[in-house]
Amino acid sequence: MTITYHAEVEQGSLDWLQMRCGLLTASEVKLILNPPPKEETRVKKNGEPYKQREWNVVADDDIAKKHIYELAAQRITKSVEPMFQSFDMIRGQTDEAEARARYSETRAPVREVGFITNDRWGFTLGYSPDGLVDDDGAIEIKSRKQKYQVQTVVEYALTGCVPPEFVMQLQTGLLVSERQWIDFCSFSEKLPMAVIRVYPDDVIQAAILEAAQAAEAKIQNVIATYQEQFA
Repeated sequence: MTITYHAEVEQGSLDWLQMRCGLLTASEVKLILNPPPKEETRVKKNGEPYKQREWNVVADDDIAKKHIYELAAQRITKSVEPMFQSFDMIRGQTDEAEARARYSETRAPVREVGFITNDRWGFTLGYSPDGLVDDDGAIEIKSRKQKYQVQTVVEYALTGCVPPEFVMQLQTGLLVSERQWIDFCSFSEKLPMAVIRVYPDDVIQAAILEAAQAAEAKIQNVIATYQEQFA
């Protein structure tokens, strides 16, 4: 068993939260992985990666440790604690629907899928796509404040790059879904939508898997140590 599409689940619903319970997901990979130097995240427009070099990928700071314990606790309790919905998160939900509709009208039809899991590596990674396109593409929508939208166009879109803070999520999404490309859609209501195509990067994806495997081992160790206290 490898890829499973959970088309029936609605993102943000209780079922969706439960499906994510205890799983490392694309949006959270950045918490357990040291990002590469900025220049290593740049990808040519034709999808060929620039020269890469190795870096220490497995994070071992307080942020990573906190997430390890969070996922371990979810597996122990089999539940996910409710999360506060900020104004930016609520705005993002509205903007996402508008951006998806705009993409469908101007580029290609988009179909929604609640969650994707892939256990090809002996552990499971999850991804909540903002939409799938044909049989080989996907979209990832980001609701941006207008200052960041202008910055994205000026500093990144013109060179075919995406802001570094989104690279790991996009590459994990491609890794889990095994899609050939993903369109990063940067959306701000009063400005044109910027669409930047991202292709799989073997080096970054290998780093993601290395960090994910290390995180999985740590999670299992935390659970085993915890359960020994109540044996």
